Amino acid sequence: QCLLSGSWRSDTSCRMVVSTLDKDNRFSGFYLPGPAAGYSELLTSPLEGSQQDTGLVPQPTFSFTVNWRLREAARTTVFLGQCYVDTNGEETLHALWLLREASNTPAEDWKATR
Repeated sequence: QCLLSGSWRSDTSCRMVVSTLDKDNRFSGFYLPGPAAGYSELLTSPLEGSQQDTGLVPQPTFSFTVNWRLREAARTTVFLGQCYVDTNGEETLHALWLLREASNTPAEDWKATR
């Protein structure tokens, strides 16, 4: 049915835990990258997002934002994707992401987004 609530793990062992969707299809939770991310200073970080109504579309799109809790840097990531259900009923999330780091000056702005 493609409800995002629950626990999800990526191919790189990142973990996302999503609360139950509210009546407006919004959710919150937390995100913790796996060892492949390479950030030993990274703490469990809050996430907030929304998904399309599964009553309207069986394989809904979704988006969420993670405001990373780092000891010495300010970073935010936005994820945008879709939930798919295969013929066996297995749910899979496919997503793109955009990472933004705080820059010290407008001249450094070009390198702050990945």
